[in-house]
Amino acid sequence: MQPIPLVHASLGERELDAVAEVFESGWPAGQGPQGKALEARLAEKYGLGDAVTVSNCGAALHLALLALGVAPGDEVIVADYTFPAPAQAVRYVDAVPVFADVRADTGTVDPQAVADLVTPRTVGVIAVDTLGIPADYAELQAIADRHGLFVVEDAACAVGATYQGRPAGALAEVACLSFHGRKGATSGEGGALLARDPKIGADARLRSSFGIGSIFDLGKVVGLPIPEFTEIGYNYKLSDIAAAILQVQLSRVDELLDRRNAVAARYGELLAGEELLTLPHVPGDRTHAWQSYVVTLDAGVDRSAVAAELRGQGIGCGQGAWATHLQPVFRSDRTCPVSADLFARNLAIPMHAELTPDQVERVAGALRGALRSASGRTLGGAA
Repeated sequence: MQPIPLVHASLGERELDAVAEVFESGWPAGQGPQGKALEARLAEKYGLGDAVTVSNCGAALHLALLALGVAPGDEVIVADYTFPAPAQAVRYVDAVPVFADVRADTGTVDPQAVADLVTPRTVGVIAVDTLGIPADYAELQAIADRHGLFVVEDAACAVGATYQGRPAGALAEVACLSFHGRKGATSGEGGALLARDPKIGADARLRSSFGIGSIFDLGKVVGLPIPEFTEIGYNYKLSDIAAAILQVQLSRVDELLDRRNAVAARYGELLAGEELLTLPHVPGDRTHAWQSYVVTLDAGVDRSAVAAELRGQGIGCGQGAWATHLQPVFRSDRTCPVSADLFARNLAIPMHAELTPDQVERVAGALRGALRSASGRTLGGAA
């Protein structure tokens, strides 16, 4: 049988045509006409003051903390169950990541856990739209307002999701998007910082290009303008090649999300009533972007054995996200038991817009069989 990959980017002829246009333009580098057009489109799409395209979401998180003035020794509360990029960004600015536990049903940061962690050194919160589902921003913003904190939305996984009718990416004063190959809109790699305050965007844009303005713009000035380096900056620019691909992808977001929704709905039908796993939970006030489809296995199931059986049949799978506080680089005395439990029991199965109905049925059937083998049970009961 043909392998069924865990992830697969939906890229095709329209994206190739867009790249060809960039080649013809003579400007494939960053902060050119395609990048500017993409930034304007993102700002309009999300109804925000500015959008800055960058090389990846980790870069966007770093720039956000710099623009928000986070200083060495400051504490930033971060969601624990996630890819560890938020905590890494906090470390980039020599601040202290403080890990907050998560909700057992959604894996998103628990607002009460956040409230309990606020100290006089706390300056902000990075919430994560975990695996594609938005966090509880109403409660989180109320906590932030009470203590004078900023909120950053890590919407890396959530392009296309919504919370209380608003799009993920527009749920906090600053949001960070990812355009990695497994996301709802992709250029292979890439990211964006979205800001309500244009001053935040201007700061991030300057720092994303070594602390100088756009070389493309300077090249159109008559004479010899010599840029001055006014800030310590970074090479976080997004190429115009990637920006052109993303403009096509943004026009396809609804179509691709509809296909992911159909896959998720079919998984829900095929795995309904399976006692050895729990299906993803989506609260009624939000929608899921389905970057990943993650089930939580019963405590008696050997997850490694399930994964080995699936991969042996050519079916991709993964562990889901990470309990960041357990990673060696971040290990501390703080515990996040819910996050640790999800890290131990969650399993990601194939989720992307290119899955066929037959492939979805094959994955679900193989998963049911693997669960029985890994738990010592049979369809008729105990072995």
